[in-house]
Formats: sequence, structure tokens, C-alpha cells
Amino acid sequence: MHVSLTEQLEKMVKAKVASGMYNNASEVIRESLRFMEAHEAWICQIKLDRLKSEVSKGLDQLDRGESVDGRSFFEELSKE
Repeated sequence: MHVSLTEQLEKMVKAKVASGMYNNASEVIRESLRFMEAHEAWICQIKLDRLKSEVSKGLDQLDRGESVDGRSFFEELSKE
């Protein structure tokens, strides 16, 4: 596989190798991809947690009788 990097990204990869933390550019790229995958999973979990929180708030509102009839709401909205 051949990957093209911008000059700035190539410098970053070379700096990581030069730091001694990685033996070669492939290790830097593999670690970066693993980090990206973990980051995406973390973002998905945050979004899922927010969604669950909002659903919970909505269910609590329904339990308190704080609801609006959907059909009536959209009828009023279409009149405007």
C-alpha cells in the first residue's frame, strides 16, 4: 500500500520516529489509525449517552403529564 502525505504530516511522522518512540513510519501510522478508531468509538459513545439522556428526560416529562398531542401540534404548525 502506498500512502501520500502532505509535507506537514510527513514531518510529523518523521519527528515521531526521530523521537525514538517509534521504530519507523509504519508504526506511527498504525498507532495513529488505532487512535482514530478509539476516538471514533468514544465519540459514538458520547452521542449515544446524550441520546439516552434526552430520551430519559422525555420519558420523565411524559410521566409528569407534560406532553403535547403530536397530531394537534402538526395541525397548528401547518396553519402558521
